[in-house]
Amino acid sequence: MAKAQSSYVCQQCGAAFSKWAGKCEACDSWNTLVEETVSAGPPKSLGKSGPGRARTSRLTFTGLIGDSRELPRRVSGIAEFDRVCGGGMVPGSALLVGGDPGIGKSTVLLQVLAALALAPGGQKLRCAYISGEESLDQVRLRAARLKVEHAPVELAAATSIRDICAALDHADGPDVVVIDSIQTMYLDTLDSSPGTVSQVRSSAQELIRLAKERGFCVVLVGHVTKEGVIAGPRVLEHMVDTVLYFEGERGHQFRILRAVKNRYGPTDEIGVFEMTDRGLAEVPNPSALFLADRRNEVTGAAVFAGMEGTRPVLVEIQALVAPSNYGTPRRAVVGWDGNRLAMVLAVLEARCGLQIGPRDIYLNVAGGLRIAEPAADLAVAAALVSAMTAEPVPADTVVFGEIGLSGEVRPVGQADARLKEAAKLGFTAALIPPRRNRAKDRAGEPAIGLREFHHLRQLVALFEDAAPKAPRVVGPAAVRS
Repeated sequence: MAKAQSSYVCQQCGAAFSKWAGKCEACDSWNTLVEETVSAGPPKSLGKSGPGRARTSRLTFTGLIGDSRELPRRVSGIAEFDRVCGGGMVPGSALLVGGDPGIGKSTVLLQVLAALALAPGGQKLRCAYISGEESLDQVRLRAARLKVEHAPVELAAATSIRDICAALDHADGPDVVVIDSIQTMYLDTLDSSPGTVSQVRSSAQELIRLAKERGFCVVLVGHVTKEGVIAGPRVLEHMVDTVLYFEGERGHQFRILRAVKNRYGPTDEIGVFEMTDRGLAEVPNPSALFLADRRNEVTGAAVFAGMEGTRPVLVEIQALVAPSNYGTPRRAVVGWDGNRLAMVLAVLEARCGLQIGPRDIYLNVAGGLRIAEPAADLAVAAALVSAMTAEPVPADTVVFGEIGLSGEVRPVGQADARLKEAAKLGFTAALIPPRRNRAKDRAGEPAIGLREFHHLRQLVALFEDAAPKAPRVVGPAAVRS
């Protein structure tokens, strides 16, 4: 039998070293190396064959065509959660849900379990909630606050994987199991403490193996680091079938459930929830909610028609240009990529002749939503030029389009879906890139006025023509009430 030896494993990236060091050479993290006991290797007889010895294997191969059938999804009835999962949870799948502390992970999962246990659509599902962080009384108090205390959800407080697997490994076991959280679970066969890389990886592997063998859905709740990624080994996200991130700002009541990986549905799909005194309430029309507090005729604001997965979402982008009091002007961004903002500012200066360098730039996406697609370039540029010229973007206008380094405005995907969502919310005009299939667009063209831009200079000229001929001061004197 192989001897056990010690190694120092980074708790951020999972890299192993023979001796302790203050800094991990793989990910440059400080004070993350923890001593763990690992096996020196597999048994010597594993996989060996010699003269007269036949290698035995239980592995069998089959063809691509078989008698496999698509299993019915387990639909909770909470439309926003089912949308992110791709239409419901697939039997035998593993989901990983991550998010900041206190963002509402345990709350939304308890609501989902209660909805599944109340037999939506005639299904009769047995649901179990296993907590490793809270006592049963604490979970019951949350259920009472959410008004779901009468749902037939089975509760347990445990951290031992051996005990959990023994309770789940039988034919009439639960159909959906929530493990809150995977960082608190441990295997007694490992000497490391709970939360380490080896414990998280091995515990998740045992739960996922049992879920696929017995056919129940397992939902793992994961902690996140200060960088916003799920704590533990990165391989944990590769082991599961679906990875969901629960996002949101504490100052906003909105919560965004985003799918970054989904083997059974589209990625980058979002579900929007609103935090209330009775838990998280789903938001069927997030565009109307994000634009509810919007004021008309405000400089430095533009409505962007974006796509989140398969859903069009309209959100307001706000920009502020102010004189800088320091030698190096500030560039503050909330909800968008700071490098993308630097590129748009450079194109405005180099290709359009605007003087932006000595001014502070502040950019914000209202509502707490984070935008990742390049289609927001034109809306950001419109908000910046509006703030510089003190001319507001018309209140009934939406903007979208990608900007190239030469200043050209490039088409983006799913333009018709964006325009139809804008027309449904009462917008009558759109500033967009040139469309490719004009003949095809005429048949189902939305009832909205379109103005196409081939180059960013055309957008800048639109604001300069609307502004008075006398130069305006960008600062407090140009702010409108």
